[in-house]
Amino acid sequence: MDRNGGTGLSRRMSSGRGGGRGGGRGPGRKGGSQAAGPDGNCVCPDCGYKVKHKTGQPCYEQKCPKCKTQMIRE
Repeated sequence: MDRNGGTGLSRRMSSGRGGGRGGGRGPGRKGGSQAAGPDGNCVCPDCGYKVKHKTGQPCYEQKCPKCKTQMIRE
């Protein structure tokens, strides 16, 4: 017995499973998939230049042709 009168197992995990937060399941913090899908635009956060997003090419890998800043997804 522990000092609280129990066996001490109530605070410990007896099965060795389920101790993590979240468990890797669910939609995530923002409530959905992190992928934005095939449609949309890539936009420069500095000058506002927009270009149509190309499937398979992340916006953050593109540089703005006007000011050479890394682009982001709109």
